[in-house]
Amino acid sequence: MGLIPQTFIDELIARADIVEVIGSRVSLKKAGREYKACCPFHNEKSASFWVSPEKQFYHCFGCGAHGTVLRFLMEHDHMPFPEAVEELATRLGLEVPHEGGNGAPGQRRVDEPLYDVMSRVSRFYTEMLAKDARAQAYVSKRGLDRETVERFGIGYAPNSWNDVLRRFGGTEDARRALADLGLIIERERGQVREGDRHYDRFRDRIMFPIRDSRGRIIAFGGRILDQGEPKYLNSPETVLFHKGQELYGLFETRRARTNLKRLLVVEGYMDAVRLHQYGINYAVATLGTATTPEHFKRIFRLVSEVVFAFDGDRAGRAAAWRALQHALPEARQGREIRFLFLPDGHDPDSLVGEEGAEAFEHRLDTTLPLSEYLIRELSERSDLSSADGRAHFSENARPLWAKLPEGVYRELMLGRIAEVVGIGPQRLEELWASGNPGMVIAATTPPSQKRVPVRNVNGGRGSLVRQAVLQLVSYPAIAQEISEGERHALEGSEEPGIELLRALIDNLREHPAQNSAQVIERWAGKPGGDSLEKLLQREQIVADAVTAVHELRGALEGLARRVTEARMKALEDKDRSGGLEPEELVEYQELMLSRATRGARGG
Repeated sequence: MGLIPQTFIDELIARADIVEVIGSRVSLKKAGREYKACCPFHNEKSASFWVSPEKQFYHCFGCGAHGTVLRFLMEHDHMPFPEAVEELATRLGLEVPHEGGNGAPGQRRVDEPLYDVMSRVSRFYTEMLAKDARAQAYVSKRGLDRETVERFGIGYAPNSWNDVLRRFGGTEDARRALADLGLIIERERGQVREGDRHYDRFRDRIMFPIRDSRGRIIAFGGRILDQGEPKYLNSPETVLFHKGQELYGLFETRRARTNLKRLLVVEGYMDAVRLHQYGINYAVATLGTATTPEHFKRIFRLVSEVVFAFDGDRAGRAAAWRALQHALPEARQGREIRFLFLPDGHDPDSLVGEEGAEAFEHRLDTTLPLSEYLIRELSERSDLSSADGRAHFSENARPLWAKLPEGVYRELMLGRIAEVVGIGPQRLEELWASGNPGMVIAATTPPSQKRVPVRNVNGGRGSLVRQAVLQLVSYPAIAQEISEGERHALEGSEEPGIELLRALIDNLREHPAQNSAQVIERWAGKPGGDSLEKLLQREQIVADAVTAVHELRGALEGLARRVTEARMKALEDKDRSGGLEPEELVEYQELMLSRATRGARGG
């Protein structure tokens, strides 16, 4: 299909009215220049959810939810990004173009034939399951009933090298589509016979269709019937399928439960399917990968509670620990992340079959919260009866704690770690800071300033960078006021956050933006994007564009002055140690003149 051009996303953001879109779903009340409401993302009695028509941005001071109008559609209406763009474009009467095409009407449907191929192949697999006694016997042995098999579209790939190829690859274009979808594989050179360049990827496997949020089949997972490796085989990454973003069974879960409150994450397709069969129809499975940050973002758009159920063996414990580490950046107040460890020799599939749904769900009420699992795991790796062991525990805990986002949960977690170590939380922060200079800002920032945005752009010398970024995000059009000389003067700067500032200036000078939300969407998923969003979460005193230009220019002049002073010091040091080259002497004299000129202006 191709990517949606950034220019079109800019146009959407510029033309959309965030108050109108959110107001059609949430009861907003005017409050000065902004609007407020009770947050739609968590339960509250007093309004902490604010919408700014000037910034085209929303933020909840209670749960931290924030973003542009596109983010709101994604989180509130549970839409993937492309669907949110489609929804907003339809509302504005626009057609969504895609890069690689001319943007003409109907361009967004270029992938529809691929979805059709996947659907037809899936039907073929289900027909093969109905005809193959051995495959049916396997499914029956695994305890799946007919209704569950039909609901999940489970099928069977015959033990053949070319059944799919022969049925669906009659032309060169058809074979190319099958190859692009990962359904057939091209043979290596030297193995190709006349008319036999490809072979089927899936052979003699029970097939599990993987669906997107709209129910379209985007990939397959295949489970071998007998012994052999790999036990599970997934579709490769394709134009339709990105493994690290998808969760098996999520479509079926959302269709089964309209009041979804939590998700149960398991490792295998069969685990998820069997749990659904027993009425635990909020189970989803990762696709042979560790739980990724993208998975967590998707999960928390839907629910506020997630439980991970892992096998009790060593591999299950390792998977749980990886999940915990990926979960830490998403752990905050209002969210629950819990872990369930099953008895040795059991997985969710076998355990729910043995003890039934009621007993299995009872186990979900006795799960370990993320905080306690982290403490337990680290405690088992250290001898807490000795000072050395507690110091070892502290060092293991420090990088994990650093991943937590700022907020109440982070502070409580610090207190819990400090309790195990046996010292006060404040003292623990001080020791962590002194032991690792890179943690000083994160560990010693006073509580009253912990919500200051743009990490590595605040405090001390970095505050000038932060001020410049703040003005540009608040009034992006003022980037056109920056001269070539002012921009060039930043090249020698090594201030924290300077790379973000330089990139912001270059982007906004080349592609002017009209409001803050356009800037946020451009940086979504890129380095510095989270920092820019945090800037808009606070009430900033940026009176108007004229004031913003003045503040920006002052910050840029201050940064240029620091570059000059640093270069002069380097030249002075070299002069004392061995003398300057003629061109360096000229440079030093020019820098002295520049500094004197600024001093005469009062700069």
